Amino acid sequence: MFDGIGFMELLLIGILGLVVLGPERLPTAVRSISGWIRSLKRMANSVKDELEQELKIEELHADLKKAESKGLSNLSPELQESIDQLKDAAQSVNRPYQVEDINKDAATAKPAESATTTSEQAADSTSSNTKS
Repeated sequence: MFDGIGFMELLLIGILGLVVLGPERLPTAVRSISGWIRSLKRMANSVKDELEQELKIEELHADLKKAESKGLSNLSPELQESIDQLKDAAQSVNRPYQVEDINKDAATAKPAESATTTSEQAADSTSSNTKS
């Protein structure tokens, strides 16, 4: 704690504090100064911990980028093919629908709708025949 201060310097500071502050106020002054020192140490340690944590995160990001660049060049053909398929799927999800895609969807949906319409018409005609 007192790296640069020897025993004689501490004794001199104690005697000066006793003479200047007196025996009544010296204990409260020592407590308040020790509280300030404690809070400064706590603040310095928290800043140091935050910096270390940020440096670790940056180091991990750099390591991941290195591993990714090395790993993607040394992949087996099967893994490379699956990565390419995943990239294609991601691109197809991100691209907007084209007008042709909508027309294709509409064309495939029409035969199904017409089949349900004809079956409904047939059901209506049989029910009207049974009522008469």
